[in-house]
Amino acid sequence: MFTKSELRKYAETLWWGLSTARINPYKPGDYVLLRFDTDALPLAEVMFDLLMEKGLNPVPRQNMTANMEVSFYGKANEQQLTDIPSGDKEFMGGLNGLISLIAPSSLTHLQDIDPKKIGTAAVARKFMREIMEGREQTGDFGWTLCIYPTKALAESAGLSMEEFKEQVVKACFLDDDNPPARWDDIFNEAEKVKAWLNSLDIEHVRVQSENTDLIVVPGEDRRWLGVSGHNIPSFEIFLSPDWRGTEGVYYADQPSFRSGNYVEGVKLTFEKGVAVKTEAKVGDEFVAKQLTLDEGANRLGEFSLTDRRFSKINAFMANTLFDENFGGEHGNCHVAVGASYADTYAGDQSTFDKAKKKELGFNDSALHWDLVNTEQKTVTATLKGGEERVIYKNGEFQYE
Repeated sequence: MFTKSELRKYAETLWWGLSTARINPYKPGDYVLLRFDTDALPLAEVMFDLLMEKGLNPVPRQNMTANMEVSFYGKANEQQLTDIPSGDKEFMGGLNGLISLIAPSSLTHLQDIDPKKIGTAAVARKFMREIMEGREQTGDFGWTLCIYPTKALAESAGLSMEEFKEQVVKACFLDDDNPPARWDDIFNEAEKVKAWLNSLDIEHVRVQSENTDLIVVPGEDRRWLGVSGHNIPSFEIFLSPDWRGTEGVYYADQPSFRSGNYVEGVKLTFEKGVAVKTEAKVGDEFVAKQLTLDEGANRLGEFSLTDRRFSKINAFMANTLFDENFGGEHGNCHVAVGASYADTYAGDQSTFDKAKKKELGFNDSALHWDLVNTEQKTVTATLKGGEERVIYKNGEFQYE
């Protein structure tokens, strides 16, 4: 699939992402969890080798195969679904980094499994994400992830393996002599956009497209983030809004695969911050069940925009990592129902506890599901003084 040179460049790009994503620099002896799907083994081996060169302690762990997941979610009783092996909590508490290599062999293998069972397992493991989030806030942890092309991904996206690989190569700049340097350029340009957005005293934004008319309230003590190294690739600029201010209709024209299920044409209607109505052209029942996973599953945890000038992705990739960074003709807007991102809090991260999150309207959930709109759209910000300003139009931020 990839040449030795491309694999090395991919690994170096992931190292750029991991290093950029952490506040404090990595030092020899730090522990980095290298989590990978079976088909991503070629990249995992090169990544492991690079981490060894850096003097770190890589901890390789292979994810469950598709057949294992069918067995686990299909046959597990309540105890098996929620059981956490001894030592996992302590292991997560001592980690300094995480690299995830996503290479699914199937995207629909869980379509006959009750989504509630998948949700039960996710809720039981939510504390692990909270541990990592807390360590990230103190600068002791960083993470990044990527995808490795598979037949299942390519077929689901309607692309040949070569076409799928080409999207990955150009999106991650693996055809450049020095991909990390190219990412530095994107990072610096994104800094300008974030500085501009963070300088605006926004009361709320309104997203309007053919099928979307949504009000999103950024909320107090928020900051726009993006191109942080967390995802490879990542071109989005986002924040976690005050979920309580969400009103209107959001439509995801781009399909989505989640937990072994395919959904298309998701339409959410929000009133007083809550999705009171869910619809979908395909997968309506699954969507409804996902948004009842827990109390926060039907609220917004993220609002994001991608500038088409940053992203070279111009095809549906059947994977959220790429699809939420779609560039194409009109760029994209995406929202996530479920968990918010604590690092979009603009204050002192070390003081950002659960009480503060609740007070400021940061959403809490075991779910985080990105839903993408690629329609031609205009995003208008209403500033706190009443002035209206178009901040995004024709797929581009209006910051120049």
